[in-house]
Amino acid sequence: MTNSLFMRIRDRFPADLSSVLIETPDGKTYSYGDADRYSARIAGLLTSLGAQKGDRIAVQVDKSPEALFLYLGCIRAGLVYLPLNTAYQAGELAYFMGNASPVIFVCQPHREAEVSAIAAEQGVKSVLTLGTEADGTLVSGAAEQGDDFAPVACADDDLAAILYTSGTTGKPKGAMMTQMNLWS
Repeated sequence: MTNSLFMRIRDRFPADLSSVLIETPDGKTYSYGDADRYSARIAGLLTSLGAQKGDRIAVQVDKSPEALFLYLGCIRAGLVYLPLNTAYQAGELAYFMGNASPVIFVCQPHREAEVSAIAAEQGVKSVLTLGTEADGTLVSGAAEQGDDFAPVACADDDLAAILYTSGTTGKPKGAMMTQMNLWS
């Protein structure tokens, strides 16, 4: 068993990890090495909070380089990434938390109090925050972790993500995506 998805992605990084992976509109750059280091730190943080292979991590954040690193950190740790639309409101969040049973929920900083209250009712262990300016408790907590988190071994048919349908004909349903589903 290898970490199918993370290692397949990581194996396609260039030999020169200082090569630019992301350049933001304001000119800030992130290298492939940054992505590797930040994903290791995030994986370390999530597992230090008790997340184990196969656990679900709900994510309701804006697009940012750190959001990409969060995704990579989840798959590096063998966790199931559960992205949620930032427009979802309290009732919808309660449904998704109850239906998917995430162990950690990552939200925008300004929604921390609201999400924490719902998470407590739904049995979610931890709530972290991630803003668009490399801020929030996810970033500060990850900064305390090491860069050497070894990828967790996963099989091609291990669950890697749950993507919810729009729910146009009823309640949204979680489409279970395996490591290989996301790679192909």
